[in-house]
Amino acid sequence: MKTAPLLHNPHPGETLKEALGDLGITQYRLAQDIGLPHSRITCIIKGRQGITAATALRFGKYFGTPPEFWLNLQHLHDLATAREEQADALERIRPLVA
Repeated sequence: MKTAPLLHNPHPGETLKEALGDLGITQYRLAQDIGLPHSRITCIIKGRQGITAATALRFGKYFGTPPEFWLNLQHLHDLATAREEQADALERIRPLVA
């Protein structure tokens, strides 16, 4: 069975980096304004750390977006990553036919 090519689901840090650039806000200022360590913002932007529910709440409040926006970006990225990592195993699973 041939599967469709996978769509690129970027890490939410890419979206955060773009938003900061568009608004002219530094990572340091964001960290200070929302009460998080600068290192956490850097790790998110570099794709080394995900966005937690608590961080999504802070981003949502700061940017005027629903926290679900940030969590959904993280969820889509995690699912795409897992789909790529599990592709071989998923190919071997035969769907249940009722």
